[in-house]
Amino acid sequence: MEFDGFDMNGFNVFSDEIEGAVKLPTTGLEPGVTYRHDVEYAQIDDTKLHLQILIPTNRIEMGKQMMGSPDAQKYPCVVYTQGSAWFKQDVYGNIPNISKLAARGYVVAVVEYRHSGIASFPAQAKDMRNAIRFMKVHAEEFNILPDRIIAAGDSSGGHTALFAGIIKDDDTDDNLFPGTDADVKGIVNYYGSTTFMFPDSNPITINHCLPDSPEGQVMGGKNLLEQPELARALSVECNIDENTDIPPVLNIHGTADIIVNAKCSVTVYNRLKECGKDTELILLDGASHGGNEFWTDELIDKVTAFIERCIA
Repeated sequence: MEFDGFDMNGFNVFSDEIEGAVKLPTTGLEPGVTYRHDVEYAQIDDTKLHLQILIPTNRIEMGKQMMGSPDAQKYPCVVYTQGSAWFKQDVYGNIPNISKLAARGYVVAVVEYRHSGIASFPAQAKDMRNAIRFMKVHAEEFNILPDRIIAAGDSSGGHTALFAGIIKDDDTDDNLFPGTDADVKGIVNYYGSTTFMFPDSNPITINHCLPDSPEGQVMGGKNLLEQPELARALSVECNIDENTDIPPVLNIHGTADIIVNAKCSVTVYNRLKECGKDTELILLDGASHGGNEFWTDELIDKVTAFIERCIA
């Protein structure tokens, strides 16, 4: 390997024996993650939208990338939308946990969407679809396999990921990358705020479905109790039937979630099963709305097993 005329293979590796020193073996394959922050993927009107991109790496792959080697490793990709009750997101706050998924061998692109203060539903799902297209168009730059992409998200981001898989807008003006589809191989819904068809879907939200509630705001400041057709339009299960083209869905929810009732994910899971769709459900006993329980090695093992099944 050469870099700027320097032959790494001929480098004189330090081999002196030092009294008291501990020498540990390495392979060059020890997993790590590099972080590309605030990558702009779209500008809609005056709003610029960004991705936080986490790329798996190790010492050997870093050398290949530095040299522009054509045999650099390519990875499946998870396009992940961070929840925010559809308000302005903190796209940085959960990067440490999400990077654990990247360390398993997936490029992860964390999506910024237009929040409810500037755009109503389904703008958020359409933004996620354009983020997926952006990653496909820039597959070489970010070392991804463009035909092996998974959509994922938590809370309102889980809702967004599901609708990104349901909505079909490839042949409309909403597609900012004409000729590139937004198809994915699977969807991971982490405790998604997915239905508004029962009163305790958001247990501690006292203004549930009212104009100033998160769901009311994302529907343009409307009262969903007075306009039940809007509640249905926003509820995932009401937009799924036997003819819906949707990839496999993994739902994950805590049984003690006081922000978004676990019945939301159960409702989506049951509806998908009723319609003959491929779906799985994992309930975390005692877990609330997010937290470290969702990023244990055991659960990441189950998530990666689902992803690998979808992209096989």
